[in-house]
Amino acid sequence: MGEMSSFQLGVIGALFLSVASSVSIVICNKALMSNLGFPFATTLTSWHLMVTFCTLHAAQRLNFFESKAVDVKTVMLFGILNGISIGLLNLSLGFNSVGFYQMTKLAIIPFTVLLETLFLKKQFSQKIKFSLFLLLVGVGIASVTDLQLNMVGTILSLLAIVTTCVGQIVSFFKWLVPW
Repeated sequence: MGEMSSFQLGVIGALFLSVASSVSIVICNKALMSNLGFPFATTLTSWHLMVTFCTLHAAQRLNFFESKAVDVKTVMLFGILNGISIGLLNLSLGFNSVGFYQMTKLAIIPFTVLLETLFLKKQFSQKIKFSLFLLLVGVGIASVTDLQLNMVGTILSLLAIVTTCVGQIVSFFKWLVPW
């Protein structure tokens, strides 16, 4: 029982750290772009990817996780889709408020479920569908009341959602199903 409690505590800590760092990065990026006039969203993307690479490399060296062999095509496809997704999300942040940006990120979840249902014929329980419906209602309410909504930001957000979902589905599918 003690091992499970420490495992759960570790998971909760990791989730908290993930959310806290994600929100901090978004707030810093928005401050750079809006308050300090830093117009280079794609530069921010490259910096984020470099920090991610260095952190994962250090974690691998410290044996925090075990690496597994994956074919080069899969890694390249995942990297390209992930880079485009992050780039579009950062560009979206430059044109939208932080609230709308966060709603964009939340909309990725139900859109991924929709794509998996339509194209992969995956089935989801009624509880999951209802939860996603509530999430979409919240996204809709937050988006409608966001005063900094604009056409360019909305299009960038939609493109970011699509590329993120496709990247997640394709990479997940390619890792599970050998080609």
